[in-house]
Amino acid sequence: MFMAHTHQLDVTQIPPKLKHPTIFQHFDELKEGDSFTILNDHDPKPLYYQLLAERGDTFTWEYKQQGPQWWEVEIGKKKLHEPLTVGAIAASDQRKAHVFLKMGIDFCCHGNKTLDEACRDAHLNPDEVRKALKEVERLPEDRLHRFHEWELDFLCDYIVNVHHRYVSEVSPVLRELSEKVALRHGNNHPELLSISQHVAALTSEMLSHQIKEERILFPFIKEMVKSAREHKPFQHPPFGTIENPVQMMMMDHDETAKLMKAIHDASNGYQVPEDGCESYRLLYQKLDEFENDLYQHIHLENNILFPKAVEMEKQNGVVVE
Repeated sequence: MFMAHTHQLDVTQIPPKLKHPTIFQHFDELKEGDSFTILNDHDPKPLYYQLLAERGDTFTWEYKQQGPQWWEVEIGKKKLHEPLTVGAIAASDQRKAHVFLKMGIDFCCHGNKTLDEACRDAHLNPDEVRKALKEVERLPEDRLHRFHEWELDFLCDYIVNVHHRYVSEVSPVLRELSEKVALRHGNNHPELLSISQHVAALTSEMLSHQIKEERILFPFIKEMVKSAREHKPFQHPPFGTIENPVQMMMMDHDETAKLMKAIHDASNGYQVPEDGCESYRLLYQKLDEFENDLYQHIHLENNILFPKAVEMEKQNGVVVE
């Protein structure tokens, strides 16, 4: 995406307490279509989530340099009539989310990109993707799963009862199966050893992540919805604004997505070799299913639940009692 009038801000020269306020000030002063770059001595990814939470889908974020000593990121202000992001497209139509998933377009952790940007990253022809999106509109719409129209408390319950339960039930099976297959075929297929390690890390991360959501974030979202529905004030949460845990959860999503991609790549897209046994085939089948569920899970939270919860908090305000 073309950006004009770019200048650089060296945030290493700014006192820690003033870094984010200064960056936000620079962003707010940008004209639509303009950008600036920040130079930092560490990955400023937390700033990305703070911008997303506080400014919504109004900015672009592009790494120009990623370590090991310096990180440079170009931050731009989108124009009012920017094309829809892939996250917004997927959130509005579940049929199109399936197209993205099938074609390998990341609409979950990087759902803030335009279709052209996402196609470029996935090495796809944008015209072919648009054609596939148009064709899928002919299919019957899933009226039962218009997730973007659901009440947020209902969506929280759905995520827990469908996706969290699935992860809890399948994780022990995946760990045991990956260890078994690695032990049996690891000599001829050493990638199975790394897959087994990644599976252990991924499932452990997911289970820990779900506990944080179920004990901290989701109860607050549900209480906030209840208070708004009843036109009553709600308690100030112990973690401050809801944007804080949302940022943490989105960072968790990035880590789980990286682990999932490592498994996908190491398995060559879950292609079972000729000497693979039934357990081998079952493992790859289960991993493929787990990946599909994971991306749908992240999509519901990153593109629908979290942005709407942040917006609801801003609209209703947090009342300290």
